[in-house]
Amino acid sequence: MRRLWDISQTLTSDLPVWPGDTAFASRRTWDMAAGSPVNVSAFEASTHAGTHADAPLHYAVGGPSAADLELDVYLGPCRLVDARGAGPAIDAAFVRALGALPPRVLFRTYERFPHGAWRSDFVVVTAGAIAALAAAGVRLIGIDSPSLDPEDSKTMDAHHAVLSADLRILEGLVLDEAPPGDYELIALPLKLAGLDAAPVRAVLRELAL
Repeated sequence: MRRLWDISQTLTSDLPVWPGDTAFASRRTWDMAAGSPVNVSAFEASTHAGTHADAPLHYAVGGPSAADLELDVYLGPCRLVDARGAGPAIDAAFVRALGALPPRVLFRTYERFPHGAWRSDFVVVTAGAIAALAAAGVRLIGIDSPSLDPEDSKTMDAHHAVLSADLRILEGLVLDEAPPGDYELIALPLKLAGLDAAPVRAVLRELAL
C-alpha cells in the first residue's frame, strides 16, 4: 500500500483563525448520553478555516464559487518544495531556480506549523512568482501559510496574479512531516454553493513504483 501523509489542519475550538474571522465552534445537538439513539453535532466555521481551497469568488466579483471548482486540479502529481530559505516572500527567482515543475506545487515555509497560535509574520508569494509558476505550466499553488498575500494587504497582488493566470490555491497546509519531493496530491474542496472557499482534507500519496 502506498504511504499517505495527512497535510490537513484539525478543526477544533482552539484553531487559530484570521483576525476578525469566524472562530470554529461545535455543539452536540442529539446526544446518546441524554437518551438519543445517535450522536449528531453541528458546527460553525469560516470557509477559510484550517486547510482550505480558495475559490475565485474570494478575490473576483462574480468568480466561480467553491461548488463550481473543477476537481481535476486538486488531484494528481505534485511537488512539495522546501521554501524555508526563501525569506519573507517566495519570488520569481526562487521559482525559476526550481526548474521543470509538475502541475501542482506546494511550498513549505514553517519550521514547525503554528497549530496553537496565529502568526502575522507568515511567508507570502509575489505576483512575479505566480507568473513564473504559470509559465512553468503549474495549475495549483499550495502553501502552509494562511494566505499568499500579507495580512495587511489591500491590493491582494498574488491573488489577482492567480486570477490572471487561472491558477487555483490551497492554503493552511501542514507540511512538517512529508519530505520534499514528488507525490500524488488529493485535496478535494467541499461542494459549497455560492461560497468563496471550502475546507479540504488534503493528503499526499506516495507515488507508485
